[in-house]
Amino acid sequence: MLFALNGLSTMHSNLLTDIRVTREAGYDGIEMTEYKLLRYLENGGSYAGLRTILEASCLIPVGICTAKSIEVQHTTQRNQMLAEVELLSQAACAIGCSTVQLIPLCSLDGRSMEDILYLTTQNLIEIAKIGQTYGVRYQLEPIAFSGIHSLKTCLKLIENTGASNIGLVIDFWHLWAGEETEPEEVAKLDKNIIYGVHFCDGIRKPAGAPWDEKAFRSYLPGEGEINIATWVKAVKDTGYDGIWSAELYSPKHWEYDLLEIARNLRACMERYLYS
Repeated sequence: MLFALNGLSTMHSNLLTDIRVTREAGYDGIEMTEYKLLRYLENGGSYAGLRTILEASCLIPVGICTAKSIEVQHTTQRNQMLAEVELLSQAACAIGCSTVQLIPLCSLDGRSMEDILYLTTQNLIEIAKIGQTYGVRYQLEPIAFSGIHSLKTCLKLIENTGASNIGLVIDFWHLWAGEETEPEEVAKLDKNIIYGVHFCDGIRKPAGAPWDEKAFRSYLPGEGEINIATWVKAVKDTGYDGIWSAELYSPKHWEYDLLEIARNLRACMERYLYS
């Protein structure tokens, strides 16, 4: 197993601070956020410099999160999305990172599931071609509040795309909060389709309430309502032994000492994964 820290857990820090915190907290790898990476590059940072820093820190760049709205259809927005995917894929290639994350959002709300699957598949086919150019793979994350929120839907998209470089990230909260996926379904997966796991907790949206991800996810692992042990077992039952990434999407905890939070998250993962 490889332990990584997702940059959302340290939302307001910069990339180099994330690297230092991740190293000092004892992780093996770092899952970078795209906005911190791009900000670093826009302000004088370079791929070569970043690669040197990562190597000196003995950290593996396990992923870049995230290319968003991969379902969009409006020509301008679609072109912008594909350009972002290419930029992040180029960056991943340059720094020795294998994986870029993809997330669907809500631009196809109101469409039939048949339309959502067909239109998103066409975008994923183009994305897969970009990845082949740069030698990069993509992990698709179901999003609890989007039309693409279940494991079954993501698996259908991957099947329809027919690409060998698109797999899944198993995000505990998104799959659980989407209310259409059970751990037993995860346990039946081919381990090779799992590119990463997001280790996280939270609560479900109360009936009638609007989606507020920051409120529903502001919990350390073990403090929310997810039966984390069950989800960990489901992943382990596949034989998966890859990347486990601590992801804490919590405004409250972003104001804590970030090194303390990173250490607490790693301790939480160790407690569940080694029990």
